[in-house]
Amino acid sequence: MNTNSAISTSKLLLPDLREMISKNDVDEMNVFCSALHPASTAEFLQDLEPDEIWTIFKAISAPLRAEIFSYFEREVQVRLVETCPRAEVAKLLEETPSDDRADLLNDVDPEIAEEVTKLLPREDQQDVALLGQYDEDQCGAEMSSDFVRLRENMTVREAIAEISAQTHLMETVYYLYVLDANGRLAGVVSAKDLLRRINQQDVPISSFMKSAGTLVTVNDTESREEAIEVVKKYDFIALPVVDASGKMLGVITHDDVLDAAVEELVEDAHMSAAVSPLDNETYLGANLFLLARKRFTWLAILLFGAITTALILKLFNEVNDRVTWLVAFLPMIVSTGGNSGGQSATLVITALATGEIELVDWKRIALREIAMGALLGVAMGICGLINALLIHGFDVPLFQLLLVPLAVFCVVFSANLTGAMLPLIFQKLKLDPALMSNPFVAGISDTLGTFIYMALAAILIAPFYA
Repeated sequence: MNTNSAISTSKLLLPDLREMISKNDVDEMNVFCSALHPASTAEFLQDLEPDEIWTIFKAISAPLRAEIFSYFEREVQVRLVETCPRAEVAKLLEETPSDDRADLLNDVDPEIAEEVTKLLPREDQQDVALLGQYDEDQCGAEMSSDFVRLRENMTVREAIAEISAQTHLMETVYYLYVLDANGRLAGVVSAKDLLRRINQQDVPISSFMKSAGTLVTVNDTESREEAIEVVKKYDFIALPVVDASGKMLGVITHDDVLDAAVEELVEDAHMSAAVSPLDNETYLGANLFLLARKRFTWLAILLFGAITTALILKLFNEVNDRVTWLVAFLPMIVSTGGNSGGQSATLVITALATGEIELVDWKRIALREIAMGALLGVAMGICGLINALLIHGFDVPLFQLLLVPLAVFCVVFSANLTGAMLPLIFQKLKLDPALMSNPFVAGISDTLGTFIYMALAAILIAPFYA
């Protein structure tokens, strides 16, 4: 459904929805919520006031209520939790997947979150405490504790009965996890393999399960980027999460991995522009002063970093005074270096993110960028010479103007190599390569380019103006 048309339709339906609410027409509310996909229903309902939404929620079944609630924007979910009766909210959250519940309660006012959590069943309280102890970029924060648990000694008949008893709260039943007496992951049975043996009721599941030694898992304290890479590599629908002892804690489903991947991409996009990540805030929803602070921090660092360029110009002040035409080409030369360095950094950061290259490939990358720098340096040097002739071709000797293409070549060559190597250095230091963003590479290239240009001018051109 087109977003704009959905918004328009929701506005048109608001009077009808409010009429249903005013008449307390339970049947009509049920029909309305059941007729559409929960995501579409959520789009229509979230324009209502919290008490109006809650009136409709009370008219529909608990599972449908939870499903519609899951598609609300986070801002609407928080408003509902904070303004509606605590006991009713707790019942709603009982039907919510454990990972989504924990994430939501983290965004709610702490006092209200505590009140609601106390009203949850003990098992759900333990889940909230477990998932809340992880940093947001760890696998443990992304996992759901809602998964099918089977025992090693079960038969096909017992496994099917157990699935039937557990499935109403599960996010996925494609993978069925077999645990030992201590809760450690012993193996996995796919629903497909189990159904193939539907006529072999007394066969033990241990006879056809995949044993733990052959399984791919992630540790609860590992970075969520590791989970993204594993799911991408193996095309898993769900990925088991274990602790250091091998005890299974939960699963990360493919939709959670997709959400995490989108968050990582957004974070990298912000960092590539030298903007601190906005965390859970949106661009339009973020406080103006918060947004300014996120941008100011790195802008200030870049500003003070630019002092080095000013110091280099001051160092070569005498050369500038003697050769007055030099300054005309400085912006062109340093910006060309910054652009080429930014291109190299972007290519390397992207290749690192997709797993195309690793740190061990640094020699190949360096040689490749040396060759690329030489090719681009020659091409851009020719362009620089044309510019130099257009601007000062009639009043500066040609042999002096050759300084411009020479400087362009040197600057592009060095910036290309620098832009490629810096993300690798950050990766080696266990830092996010995206930190070496285009503004940072451009700043370093500006300093490097200014020094190269002025040093060449001092050596090759300044003596003719003594």
